[in-house]
Amino acid sequence: MAIVGHGVDLVEVARIERLLREHPGRFASRCFTPTELTIAGGGPTRAERLAGRFAAKEAVLKALGTGLRDGIEWTQIEVAQADSGAPMLRLSGHAQRASEALGARAWWVSISHTAGFAVASAIAEGG
Repeated sequence: MAIVGHGVDLVEVARIERLLREHPGRFASRCFTPTELTIAGGGPTRAERLAGRFAAKEAVLKALGTGLRDGIEWTQIEVAQADSGAPMLRLSGHAQRASEALGARAWWVSISHTAGFAVASAIAEGG
C-alpha cells in the first residue's frame, strides 16, 4: 500500500488548559468523544493527554486535506486506544466519507507530549 495522506500538528498544552478552564464542558464536548474524555481521565496531566488527541485530530484533517469543512466535526475523528496503549483512529460520518474518497484503507497515528507541547502525526495508507 502507498501513503495517500500525511499530516503533522503541534499544540501548546497551555492553549488546551485555557480552553478547558474558560469553556468547561463546551470545549470538551465539542472536540472530544466520551471515549476520549475517559481515556484522558483527570489529574495534572489531563490537558497534556487531550492536547495530544487534539493534535492527532488536526493531523488527520491535514492528511485528509479537508480541514473542518464539508460537514466534518471534531467528534467524527476519535483517537481511541488499542489494548497495547497505542493511539487508534476511528472515523465516522463525513470524516469517514472523506477518508474513503482519499482512498485510505488504514490509518497510523503517533502522539507524543510533554508539559508544554503535544505533537501528532497521522498517516493514511491506501492504494
